[in-house]
Amino acid sequence: MIRPGLIWLGVSFLSLSGWLLVAFTSRQAPPSRPNIIYIYADDMGYAELGCYGQQKIRTPNLDQIAREGIRFTQHYTSMPVCAPARCMLLTGKHSGHSYIRGNYEMGGFPDSLEGGQMPLYPGAFTIGRMLQRSGYKTACIGKWGMGMANTTGNPNEQGFDYFYGYLDQKQAHNFYPTHLWENGKPDRLNNPVINVHRRLTPETATPEAFAYYRGNDYAIDKMAQKAQAFVRQNKNGPFFLYLPFTAPHVSLQAPEAAVNEYVGKFDDKPYLGQQGYASTPYPRATYAAMITYMDKQIGQLMQLLHELKLDENTIVLFSSDNGATFNGGVEAAYFNSVGGLRGLKMDVYEGGIREPMLARWPGKIKAGQVTDHVSVQYDLMATLAELIGYKLPLVTDGISFLPTLMSQSSAQKQHPFLYWEYPEKGGQLAIRMGNWKAVKTNVRKDRTGPWELYDLSKDVSESINIATQHPDLIRQFDAIVAREHVPTHINEWEIVNPKTAMTATN
Repeated sequence: MIRPGLIWLGVSFLSLSGWLLVAFTSRQAPPSRPNIIYIYADDMGYAELGCYGQQKIRTPNLDQIAREGIRFTQHYTSMPVCAPARCMLLTGKHSGHSYIRGNYEMGGFPDSLEGGQMPLYPGAFTIGRMLQRSGYKTACIGKWGMGMANTTGNPNEQGFDYFYGYLDQKQAHNFYPTHLWENGKPDRLNNPVINVHRRLTPETATPEAFAYYRGNDYAIDKMAQKAQAFVRQNKNGPFFLYLPFTAPHVSLQAPEAAVNEYVGKFDDKPYLGQQGYASTPYPRATYAAMITYMDKQIGQLMQLLHELKLDENTIVLFSSDNGATFNGGVEAAYFNSVGGLRGLKMDVYEGGIREPMLARWPGKIKAGQVTDHVSVQYDLMATLAELIGYKLPLVTDGISFLPTLMSQSSAQKQHPFLYWEYPEKGGQLAIRMGNWKAVKTNVRKDRTGPWELYDLSKDVSESINIATQHPDLIRQFDAIVAREHVPTHINEWEIVNPKTAMTATN
């Protein structure tokens, strides 16, 4: 239940903070500002790219970005699910401070009930706003997940000059939607109404029944086309393109030609929707095809940068919002999607939060680098601020990793800890401090329950709990939670101190 009083108290303070920053930012004019492209996959596991050891799925273009730039081995998402990960990425806050901390769903799946997720508050200081106020043309093309166009979460009011894609994450379960959104207006696509959550049975699983889940206009194609158009229109720069593709998030849907590239390569058995989302005769081939198809669109975007002679003035970054999924016909174990790490999406174990991270900038980022610098997506705001010469103090939990990108390791500051506070799947906490990783699950049921403790330098799979051997560390983790947690405005998200949340919102 939303408590309006606390929302507006927080909004007033945060909006004022944002406007104060903006007022001073307008005076900043860095002499040289590169174009910035940040590509965000959806539910891609840590090891689903060839450059991270993937053996079954082809990703030649992303592998090339890795060869021509830098690959991170210890980069984390801010949260193991969609909406809060996106909020924290764009606002530079960890989950103890972020306004959005869970997938707070509004509305339903049909077009008539499209309602989106919890809207971002008015005037939030986002990466888009920071760059916009620093002279950048900004675009978000892909999945938003932080409010519909008729709410305070409208991306056009949150730092983005242009938006195209899905506003509502539930709509993004279908890669052949009836519409996408362009600057607050629906862009009608040549697709029939498809209920992707309609299941088949062995008796009804005919070729015609499977064809029901295919349309004509594939959402990834539309996003890629709009992304290229934005780059062409703003080639004289500077521009910021935030490109949160929806692949490989289920439903398992891809163009038939793309799927056929993998048909026969795996021992595939039809998926009939038992775990939700669209049915498909070739679930493994379709999943692989979705990743390879997204990789192809990224390759075309990189080729466009080359053709427009923007390569050397454009930094391209790639990551994913959380680990590989567990439903919809996806078989993470078959593809070794998280590379032997423990957990998947919705887990604060490494498999749910450790992500691929690549960066390329010819002439600036040395080719062929691999770094084990421990970083997190709420670092992006601080990184881009340093990149463009934004001088004012930021209200952020992040630390710039620009020195790592520029091979200046001696100048790289380190996080004393990384913090995760996840209210879903029973409530979970995680803290990484050096090579120590602490995890607490079932927090909603037992806030005083025991921590698990792992030494990631020896046990990256988090299989040996050594908490009883280090009571001094456990006390430190308790102190971090007490210090870093700020009560949330949504009671359902309050797992650290429910009494505080109730008192503050009543």
